[in-house]
Amino acid sequence: MLKLFRRHLQFPLSLAYDEFRLSKEIRRSLNLILLANLFGNLFGIICGGGTTAMVGLANELHAGDLAFGLINGIPWAAALLQIPFSMLVNRTHRRKKYMLTLGLFSRALWILFGLVPLILPAEPTWLPLWSVIFLLGLSSCCGSVINVCWLPWFSDLAPLRLRAHWFSFRDMMVAGFNLCFSLLVAWMLDTLPVYNRYIVVFALGGVLGMLDMLCFGFCKEQYIDPPRKTRIGEVLKAMRKNRPFCSLVVMWTTWSFASNLCAPYLSRYSINEMGLSFMQMTVFGNAAAAVATVLVMSAWGRAMDRAGGKNVMLLAALVTSFTDAFYLFSVPGSVWPVLLRNFIGAACWSGCNLASNSMQLSVSPEEAKPSYIAVFACITSMLGVALGTLCGGSLLEAWESLGWFTGSLDRVKVLVLLSVALRLTVTLWLVPRLEDDGELSLRKTCAAFFGKKTPLAGR
Repeated sequence: MLKLFRRHLQFPLSLAYDEFRLSKEIRRSLNLILLANLFGNLFGIICGGGTTAMVGLANELHAGDLAFGLINGIPWAAALLQIPFSMLVNRTHRRKKYMLTLGLFSRALWILFGLVPLILPAEPTWLPLWSVIFLLGLSSCCGSVINVCWLPWFSDLAPLRLRAHWFSFRDMMVAGFNLCFSLLVAWMLDTLPVYNRYIVVFALGGVLGMLDMLCFGFCKEQYIDPPRKTRIGEVLKAMRKNRPFCSLVVMWTTWSFASNLCAPYLSRYSINEMGLSFMQMTVFGNAAAAVATVLVMSAWGRAMDRAGGKNVMLLAALVTSFTDAFYLFSVPGSVWPVLLRNFIGAACWSGCNLASNSMQLSVSPEEAKPSYIAVFACITSMLGVALGTLCGGSLLEAWESLGWFTGSLDRVKVLVLLSVALRLTVTLWLVPRLEDDGELSLRKTCAAFFGKKTPLAGR
C-alpha cells in the first residue's frame, strides 16, 4: 500500500517513463527538455511580435500597421534558414553545439531591445524603430537553428507512443506557469516608468531565453540515424511523393495564413482602440488562455489516443474558426470579447497544435526528420504566418488611406470577418483530406474528449 502511494506521488511522467523502460539518462534528458520548453514559453510571453511588451514598445516607437506587421512577420520569415540549418545538423550531428552558440546568441540579443529607445536619439523617428527591426531580424535568423535541433532531438529520445502524452503534460505545466508569469509582466508594464519598463522586461525575457538554451547543454545527445550529407533536391523530391506530408503542409499553411490575417493586430486593437491596460490584456488574454489550456490538454491527449490526429484537428479547428468573431461586438472598455476569444481560442488552439505536432512527426521519415521539420516550418511560417501577417497589415493601411470602414464596423472588424470565413473554409475543405488512422468522426472525437471510452485510433 505504501509503495502504491509513493508511485502516485512521483513526477507525473514517471509512470509513462516506466512503461517504456527508459534509462535514467534518457528520463533526465526528457525532463531537462521539459524545463527548457518552460523557459522558452516564458521567454515567448515577453519576446515576440504579438506580445503585450512588444505592442507597447511598437507604440512607443510609433510603428504603423505595416511596420507592426513586419515586426510580427520577421521571426516567421526567418524560418527559411531552417532548411540549410537542417542539412547542417544532418551532416554534422552537433545539435548541442548549435543550441549553445547560435541559439544562445539569438536569445541574448533580446536584452538589447529595451535599451533602444534610451540609447538612440528620437530623431530621426525611423532610427529606433528600424534598429529594433534589425535586432529582431538578426535574432530570428540565428534562432532558426533552434527548431531543427530541439524537436528531432526530442524525437530521438522519446518513443512514438510517449510523445502525445509528453506534449499534453508539457502544455498543461507551461500554461500554469504562464498564468503567473503573465501577471508579473503586466504588472511591470503598468507600474514601472516608461523607459525603465522595457529595459527590465526585455532583459528578463532575454535571460529566460538563454536558460532555455542552457538546459540542452546537460541533455544526452542521441541520434537514431548516422550522419549523412543530405541534398536538398533529393529531399524535396521525396517530400513531393509523401502525400500525407504534403497534405499536412498545405492545410497548416493555409490555416496559418487565414489565422494571421488579423490575429497579430487584435492585441494592439485591444490596447489602442478598446483602451485596455496591460494588466487587463494579461488577465483576460494570457491568463484566460493559460487556464483554458490547463483544463483541456489532458482531454485533447485522450482524444488523440482514441480518435487520431485528423479528428482532433477537425474538431479543434472548427471551433477555433469562430473565436476571433467575438471582437465584432467589442466597444471601448469592454473586456468580455478578449476573455471569450482567448479562453475558447486557447482551449481549441491547444488541440490544433497537439494534432499538428504529432502528425508532423508521424508523417516525417526517421532518416530525414530534421529536413522534413525544417521544410514544414519554412513553408508554413513564410507562406502562412509571415505572409498572412503582412497581408493583414497591408489591408489595414490600404483601407485607412482610402477612408474605408470608419464606422462601427471598422477596418479591424472587417479583417476579422475575412479571417473567420477563410479559416472555416480551410477547416471544412482541407482537414478531411489529411491522412490519418481511423475514420473521420466528430462524434467519436467529442466522446473521447469528454472521457467516454472508445476504441483506440487505428484499432
